[in-house]
Amino acid sequence: MSDHRQHAHQLIDRLPESQLSGLVSFLETIVEPVSYSLANAPLDDEPFTEEERLAVAEAEEWLRHNEPIPHEQVLAELGLSMADWERMASEPEPLPGSPRRNG
Repeated sequence: MSDHRQHAHQLIDRLPESQLSGLVSFLETIVEPVSYSLANAPLDDEPFTEEERLAVAEAEEWLRHNEPIPHEQVLAELGLSMADWERMASEPEPLPGSPRRNG
């Protein structure tokens, strides 16, 4: 175990119980920031519009008469593979105006 890790463990062991939950929350934001953000995100409070209700009803009606389209097929129609999809998920697009990475 590294010196820093061992020191961190020693400090944690010295904390009173009442401060552990705050430390755990802090560590979660560092170790898994996306999961923490999603778990603590506010509920979606935007109203479900009539247009959205109609779109869902239309999709449900379509599914009553058709087979779902596999994800791989949709990607292929766009000229992409599952490997492309997984790579895009792990390499977010740069913000507009920022330089693109090569590789």
